Amino acid sequence: MFVVNLVLICFSIFLVRWFLLRTALIYAVRKGVEWIGDRVHVHQRFRVPELNDSTHQRNLFYRRVSLYLTSLPSLEDSDFTNLSAGKKPKDIVLSLDDNQSIRDDFLGARVSWLNRVERGGGGRSFVLRIRKKDKRRILKPYLQHIHAVSGEIEERGAELRIYNHCDGRWKSALFNHPADFDAIVLDPDLKAKIRHDLETFLKSKQYYHKLGRVWRRSYLLYGPSGTGKSSFIAAAANLLSYDVYYLNLSQVADAADLNSLLLQTTSKSLIVVEDLDRYVSEASSSSSARINSSCLLNFMDGLLNSQEERISIFTMNSKDGIDPALLRPGRIDMHIHFPLCDFTSFKNLASNYLGVKEHKLFPQVEEIFQSGAAMSAAEISELMLVNRSSPSRALKSVISALQSSGGKVATRPSDISSPPCATEEGGGAAWKETMPKEFRKLYGLLRLKSCRRVGSFDQDEIERL
Repeated sequence: MFVVNLVLICFSIFLVRWFLLRTALIYAVRKGVEWIGDRVHVHQRFRVPELNDSTHQRNLFYRRVSLYLTSLPSLEDSDFTNLSAGKKPKDIVLSLDDNQSIRDDFLGARVSWLNRVERGGGGRSFVLRIRKKDKRRILKPYLQHIHAVSGEIEERGAELRIYNHCDGRWKSALFNHPADFDAIVLDPDLKAKIRHDLETFLKSKQYYHKLGRVWRRSYLLYGPSGTGKSSFIAAAANLLSYDVYYLNLSQVADAADLNSLLLQTTSKSLIVVEDLDRYVSEASSSSSARINSSCLLNFMDGLLNSQEERISIFTMNSKDGIDPALLRPGRIDMHIHFPLCDFTSFKNLASNYLGVKEHKLFPQVEEIFQSGAAMSAAEISELMLVNRSSPSRALKSVISALQSSGGKVATRPSDISSPPCATEEGGGAAWKETMPKEFRKLYGLLRLKSCRRVGSFDQDEIERL
């Protein structure tokens, strides 16, 4: 029995080894046939660079090819493939490694793609290799097929990105800001007007072309810090489904660097320049400034800024002292003021952060605003955020902060609870001075007894006794 089992084991091992050897031989023969076929047939190669060589502008077809190749089933069967997280938590995206090749079949013809990394920091490119005898028959329909497939992929899983620049090149990351246009703290009529303007722009390509104008638009957001300018930019990007290019002028070397970055931006994007007033002041006060007024003017309305379906957004704290020529129509199409928070904006914040549309403390808040108190929406929203579990406590903290900022309104005991020994209001100290000393002492003892009963008292009052 032992001998029989041993024979069966040996025979099983033999079958496994023979099968593996046969599979390896088939694989080797197949590769050999492919190698011979590649040498026999004459091939032609087409390069798709990431950036156009002459202008260093981003090549839109490069992204199309990248999306198409990641969708090929043959990518899963390749010897080596990169894995990365997708937009959704459970999504896994396959992508080609550096200098890796992949094959594709189209209309009975076999083509291959190489993800080539250029030497000397020359960027990346995809190289298409196709047999010359197949080129005339399949090249044009194959490229159209790539456009169609990549377009469907983009529509299914469109994701916004935010770009920042380093060493003259844009680097990107996913843009997941949750800002919603309806939640922006602005005058309702103004917000509706801006939304209509943005949505009209999306449908105006033919109209702009009819006028002989480039299909682009520009906005100036001005107002103190913390009034919602950055939130507006994020909300506009989400509303339009546009990428965001954040241009930091302090990191731009010179005019040539600025022009190169501008040419690398793509359509369907927001180009954001924050604190423009600071750079304008620096450029006008220093003849050695890297970015002068002429550079800024060319950036805003020059020939290089002729890419279509783009929106430029500039921010500044104040328009005071700014050359009106810099802000004229054509360079800035719409000026939007972001003021400090008023009572109407406060009510919007209370509704968004606390879920409160009416409250007994609202009249007091309105009175404080009318007295001249001023705070930014960011400051008020932060107070509401940290006290969101108790709307009353949140509103009281806002009232206290507004009073500290300059609002002068008598505290209402029914609205804000304060220790019984707090400082007297309405001139209370004056009438006490008119009382005899003995009466004042008796009054103080009675107040001290009252304070002990509620568990709170004023140490200064005790010392005066």
